[in-house]
Amino acid sequence: MEFAQRFVTTNGIRMHVTEQGEGAPVVFCHGFPHTWYVWHRQLPAVAAAGYRAIAPDLRGYGQTDIPDDLEAYTNRAVCADLLGLLDDLGAEQAVFVGLDFGAALLWELALRAPERVRGLIVLNNPFTPRPPRAPSQLWSKAAARHFLHLNYFQTPGIADAELGACPREFLARVYYALSADYHYLDTWRFPAEDTGYLDVLPAAPTLPWRWLNIDELDTLARDFERTGFTGGLNWYRSLDRNWELTADFAGAEVTVATYFLYGDRDPDMEGFSGRDPLATMREHVPGLREVAEIANAGHLVQLERAAEVNELITAHLRDLDAHPPGALF
Repeated sequence: MEFAQRFVTTNGIRMHVTEQGEGAPVVFCHGFPHTWYVWHRQLPAVAAAGYRAIAPDLRGYGQTDIPDDLEAYTNRAVCADLLGLLDDLGAEQAVFVGLDFGAALLWELALRAPERVRGLIVLNNPFTPRPPRAPSQLWSKAAARHFLHLNYFQTPGIADAELGACPREFLARVYYALSADYHYLDTWRFPAEDTGYLDVLPAAPTLPWRWLNIDELDTLARDFERTGFTGGLNWYRSLDRNWELTADFAGAEVTVATYFLYGDRDPDMEGFSGRDPLATMREHVPGLREVAEIANAGHLVQLERAAEVNELITAHLRDLDAHPPGALF
């Protein structure tokens, strides 16, 4: 079964979408620095299970439009893209699967439009309540002690030029650093002053790796060689604006049916999600049905442990079919 690719006009942008299969829609949302292709091992499994697997390039990435206005990269804007995608599909609801920025996007989508979300399957980035202060205030304090990419990415142009000068090398190094084969938080050993991201990332081993081959990296790199990284970096530069736009959701809970899975060596779980991220998520996500830890996996868990992730995703979809939201079980 081949991938089908097309474009959808939604919320004022032209969105590139890759699909496979027929049935109820399951929409996959990627993060940084990714494209739809980071889900290419999941789409066939979900399609084979009887669903319509859909992976868009989110705005700023791949073949989807890359707006100039920073306001275009808020979660509020991208949530509207996803709702427009559902309208194009003629679907009232979908199951959404998300990782990294895609996960944060889906947590907000479940707050903004729970009636359009049949269920969430979230990888590695747990729900955290809205903080009392803008995120950049926390990053600047951390950056006074050590390098922090969240802070480094805030100034337009600097990271764009550094990463855009060597897209393939950057992708290989950051994917390796985020995997179970490295300890990403070692990047914190470096000072922030006069330090770029490539200065702190480890050299990547020669491909192929146990979980990524040369053709896969080449496919991902080709898009960034063409577009650069500014679209993706603008998601980081919108995080304070996201915080401002979610004032009405302070203290809100995620009530939609939710499944969470994570790699046991994921750096977001270790260093970016609070002291006890699972307990916090359980407290604020009453719709949480299952949490699964995947051994020997880092941030790109869906590539590092594709078979286990595919089994969990299809099992969660079957559970939603057997026990629809709102039903007693």
